[in-house]
Amino acid sequence: MRLDRPDAHAMIDAALDPASWEPWDQADESVLTGRGTAGGRAVALVVSEFGFAGGSIGGVAGQRIVDAVRRATAERLPILAMPASGGTRMQEGTPAFLQMSAITAVVNDHREAGLPYLVYLRHPTTGGVFASWGSLGDVIWAQPGALTGFLGPKVYAGIYGRSFPAGVQSSDNLRRLGFNDDVFAPAALGGRLSEVLEALDPAARTVRSDGQVRVATPVDDAWAAVKSTRAPDRPGLADLEAHLGAVHLAGDGPVRLALARVAGRPTVLVGQDRTVQEAGHLISAAELRVARRAVALAGRWRLLLVTVVDTSGGELSAAAEESGLARQIAHCTAELLAAPVPTASILLGQGTGGAALAIFPTDLRIAASDAWLSPLPPEGASIIMHGDVEHAPAMAREQRIWARDLHDLGIIDSVADTIGDLTARLDDWAASDPVPDRAGRVRVGR
Repeated sequence: MRLDRPDAHAMIDAALDPASWEPWDQADESVLTGRGTAGGRAVALVVSEFGFAGGSIGGVAGQRIVDAVRRATAERLPILAMPASGGTRMQEGTPAFLQMSAITAVVNDHREAGLPYLVYLRHPTTGGVFASWGSLGDVIWAQPGALTGFLGPKVYAGIYGRSFPAGVQSSDNLRRLGFNDDVFAPAALGGRLSEVLEALDPAARTVRSDGQVRVATPVDDAWAAVKSTRAPDRPGLADLEAHLGAVHLAGDGPVRLALARVAGRPTVLVGQDRTVQEAGHLISAAELRVARRAVALAGRWRLLLVTVVDTSGGELSAAAEESGLARQIAHCTAELLAAPVPTASILLGQGTGGAALAIFPTDLRIAASDAWLSPLPPEGASIIMHGDVEHAPAMAREQRIWARDLHDLGIIDSVADTIGDLTARLDDWAASDPVPDRAGRVRVGR
């Protein structure tokens, strides 16, 4: 099947508001740059023109990209890059090849300035372009079915005398592996870009759904709380996201990353979805990388960070061991503790093991009134201590895992029963312009 290859001007029209494009250069090379608006908000574009030398990057094109990124950084503009390229321009040799490091350097500067760098991979994006500015996006989207890979299939076939395995170098496969955040047609690009820019705009209007959804069930002890949080119809992360009007950025498994608003302030939201875990998709090393990415984005974009804990625990398997799940838990916890921005966590339901701990230690900690936090589920603790699961209710009570006990110990700051009450606690905190207190993130009770 032959994929559509919209040219640079078609992609500009798809991304921007009508008649808002202001070019920064001439249409005489493999890259066009300029600025426009999406949803009325300014954005800079770097767009490949595959019809010119296969979108390849030579000296002039590379310098054009460097200049555009520097200008966007100076003007405090987010960037949307839309590559479609075979990579380095072979006839220009090593000097063209080294442009990739020059482009990477200015993209790094742009990101370190706290400015979003978004990428939409088009068909095809390969070689040095894919291995540099095509893969550095804070958010990476892609055209469905697009060839996206490091080594061009023609080169592979010529060197090895056989075709590259079908389906590996495709945007859809990279989406499945978690390397692309979403795959959608160019026609949807303007809407998606506008959503993200609006979510990042401090002056945008806050819209929330009804907050009266009750999360917690009235319970009178820890074991009753454990059973309550396991109810199949219990509200969870999706309900919280809907209430906050969250804009999805990454992850469609048990850990999701989004943008939301707390006290009107743009906020990075990362949370665990219990319903996805109950369907058999447990928290893996890859899922913890989504959480670590949220911490990094909040720090780089200088936004509030809110985490949502609701997990029955990490994946227990040989694959989890070999993929370094424990290492990801350690690094996620360490990076959250060191985050340079104000942080808050919501203990929404179950909080089991290292997967919960990894996103729990924050400046503010609030919880549903029947939520709980434990090194193992009570049944696991019972097996260790008594060799059976019958002692699970007693273990739940003895270990002080219940949110109300944790509040009494000073580990949880407050408890609430509804989504609206939980987010009201966040609003009060965010409105006070909190200063991060990293030492206060380590609380073990009193």
